[in-house]
Amino acid sequence: MATGNSSQPNAQAIQALINALNSGQLAQAEVLAKTLIAKHANTFVLHHVLALALDGQQKFIEAVISYQNALKLQSNMPDLQFNLGIALTQINRLDEAANAYLQAIRIQPNFFEAHGNLGTILQRQGKLEDAIVSYQKGLKINPQDARGHFNLGTALRDKGDLPAAINAYKKAIELFPNYTDAHNNLGETLRDAGDMGAAVKSYQAALALNAGHANANCNMAEFLYLAKKYEEAIPYFERSQLDDWQARIMYCLYKAEQFAAFKTKLDEIVKIARHNSPFIGTLAKHYAINFGVENSYNFCKNPFDFVYRAPIAELAQPNSVLLKQLLDDINHADIAERVQGMLTNGKQSAGNLFKRPEASFRSLSELIKQQFLAYKNNFKDADCELILSFPTELEFTSSWYVKMRSGGHLSPHIHEIGWLSGAVYLAMPTPKAGSNEGAFEYGTHGDDYPIGNPQLRDQFATASVLPNVGDIVLFPSSLFHRTIPYLANENRICIAFDLKPAP
Repeated sequence: MATGNSSQPNAQAIQALINALNSGQLAQAEVLAKTLIAKHANTFVLHHVLALALDGQQKFIEAVISYQNALKLQSNMPDLQFNLGIALTQINRLDEAANAYLQAIRIQPNFFEAHGNLGTILQRQGKLEDAIVSYQKGLKINPQDARGHFNLGTALRDKGDLPAAINAYKKAIELFPNYTDAHNNLGETLRDAGDMGAAVKSYQAALALNAGHANANCNMAEFLYLAKKYEEAIPYFERSQLDDWQARIMYCLYKAEQFAAFKTKLDEIVKIARHNSPFIGTLAKHYAINFGVENSYNFCKNPFDFVYRAPIAELAQPNSVLLKQLLDDINHADIAERVQGMLTNGKQSAGNLFKRPEASFRSLSELIKQQFLAYKNNFKDADCELILSFPTELEFTSSWYVKMRSGGHLSPHIHEIGWLSGAVYLAMPTPKAGSNEGAFEYGTHGDDYPIGNPQLRDQFATASVLPNVGDIVLFPSSLFHRTIPYLANENRICIAFDLKPAP
């Protein structure tokens, strides 16, 4: 005699279940499916519908189990493997998601969406070359896929191949002229390539399609404040409400010398928000010195006390293999350059260096993460948000090399989107006896911040570090810093980076 679990539900019950799913009654479909599965556990369609109902309710962990149960009954289903990959991605099980997409491609090699989604997984894992190949396979199958060209552009930009990324974004727009994100990303990439005029046109095209587009508003605001049109920039930052938009507004007020409005905004932020913005920390410190008042913002009130220097043994040792590999990759790998207005007699790489495939960069990134932990431990007793809210996930917001030649220097600046910033030194010029040429200098003034009382100019102190090859220097991103010009006929090469908490 057959058990209840081996029988099949009647057609009327299955149709009622499908009707509930198709009409958007997902909770009802979930209940009906679970009730039927209790009696008919080996019926494929029940597990399939349950998976879709759970997925639609964003119950991704349960949806994954249901997709897997359905695939146990019918494994040769590329669409199910594809949906399983999406659900696994939602719960950050990326290796399993990649495998699900590979299974979908194995069953249906021309499944271009699966190639594309596999590319996004590989890109998130930092496997840029593999991601690019995956995107290109999908586009070979369907060259009219605007989203595929867009995704390819993001990977090429991460790799630092700006001309190819620009072409990919342009192709996405050609196929879908209303692709707002593509217009914005094209603008960002053109900006990185130094074509600011074309970049602004792309931002404006994005905003013409969607006046509330957060990134395009933020980018337009950034362009305006770099052009010193501070009051024009403020409405764009307000519309963006992206990341540190309030800090950017405060910057514009401060640079426009609207000190009363700045102080009102600072007092408001101090009362209602955690003191976790390095950018506001910079502004608050400058304001406090500028007007001889107490610094009320406790991101890092005394940033000079939080500059950290240490040798990285793998680089500082004689005849370091890793040092040789890093210099070789910087000098010979196909890495695009970014236009950097603050850099004189030097070059800066584009893209995120630690996302590139070269083993040397990957190895260095892991060594730096160890130094992040050493930094946190060194200052573990500090009562400021820099340490109290130190990032738990050690991910690089950005990373790049800076290569200078004789006469090279970098103007005072801060890393506005960082938390903890730093550099590892791979080559240093030989300084003259008693000279500080080529040193890393840090301070509380820069970027032409206004000084309300000229008599207080001397209150904006500076200090410096002259690193050795193999040294790492870490510092709060709220500190202004620069490279002191040097005249020696040697290269000065470092890899700089930012750490930032996850959103």
